[in-house]
Amino acid sequence: MSSTPAVTTGPARPLPWLPPVVHTAVLFGGLYGVAVAGGPPDLPRAAAFSLTLLLLAVLDHAERRRFPGRTPPRPAVALLLARLTLYVAANVADTSGVARALLVLVPIAAFFAFGRRASIVLSVTCTGLLLAKNTLRVPQWFLRTDLVTDLLMSGLALVLAITMAGVALREQEARVRLGRALAELGDSHDRLSAYAARVAELSATQERNRLAREFHDGLGHHLTAIAIQLEKAAAFQDLDADAVRHAINAARGSADRALDEVRQSVRTLRDESEPFSLSVALADLVGHSDGGAQRVTLGLSGEERGHPVTLLTALYRAAQEGLTNAHRHSGAAHIALSAEYGEHETRLVISDDGLGFPSDGPRDGFGLRAMRERLGPLGGEVMIDTAPGRGTVVTVTVPREPVPEPAR
Repeated sequence: MSSTPAVTTGPARPLPWLPPVVHTAVLFGGLYGVAVAGGPPDLPRAAAFSLTLLLLAVLDHAERRRFPGRTPPRPAVALLLARLTLYVAANVADTSGVARALLVLVPIAAFFAFGRRASIVLSVTCTGLLLAKNTLRVPQWFLRTDLVTDLLMSGLALVLAITMAGVALREQEARVRLGRALAELGDSHDRLSAYAARVAELSATQERNRLAREFHDGLGHHLTAIAIQLEKAAAFQDLDADAVRHAINAARGSADRALDEVRQSVRTLRDESEPFSLSVALADLVGHSDGGAQRVTLGLSGEERGHPVTLLTALYRAAQEGLTNAHRHSGAAHIALSAEYGEHETRLVISDDGLGFPSDGPRDGFGLRAMRERLGPLGGEVMIDTAPGRGTVVTVTVPREPVPEPAR
């Protein structure tokens, strides 16, 4: 039979109220028996009986003060032997027989200190002592109903005591586990709160970066177009009134486009945006990129339907950035923009016949960094092919399905 291991530290002892209740009941029962017994009372035995119970109460109080939790094994052995001695002394001094109830506390104390096996052994020992007492003192005691009944009731009380001790110990262990689980749950809640705060902070940072890219890619492009048209108007103000008027109208159109971009961003923040079409957006972008000078051409191939909106939006911003850079830095006479919707990936190409730049020179300004940051989470790539005097080709490739980060 397996035994429950004793625990020397941890929570308070189970059933702390039981020994004082039993001691008090036995004391009053024994003194009542002395008071109602016929003949003169045996005061010395009554005093010895009362003294043993008082010593038991003092022993219990001292143990609770010295060991608020479980009693360590060595002190537990000494205390159990002291209790057994006092229990025997109380039974010897008792004239009413009520002191036998103290034996119920023996298996309970042994169970809490040493486990189930020790409790069962001591219970059998106590039952054997009662059997030996009857055998030695009362000839043919087994023919007396009162003695047999008393022995059976004592054995049953010991069994119930062991069962009650086991239930109390399991209930206390369950409370301890529940307390630990609640403490761990509190720690998990604190960690989740910290994680939530961190996620909120990262989300806010990501949203700020997104807005910065939106304003750079959208407003930056249109402000560049406005600047180009105003420079054109200034250059032709004394030469060609029609060209000046046309340039001012184109600048006004770019300003309207910039305002539309701002409104679109606000609608996106409010989750009120309309379905996005990259083909329509690219055609509109090309039509307003240089004021109708026909320097920019657009080519579209494949089926746009079914591609994620995040992918299409990222490609549109890449096209804005590429055209802005080509207008601002390349000095190109012709710019070609093409978008190819493939089954597995979408490719955007911006090429110009401008000045180009050294392939090993610095090339990542804020715009290109923003482009790579926008396309990186989608698994996209940005490649630049350029050389002095032969123009620049920017190729953006994005898979149709986002690539998991470990694979990237």
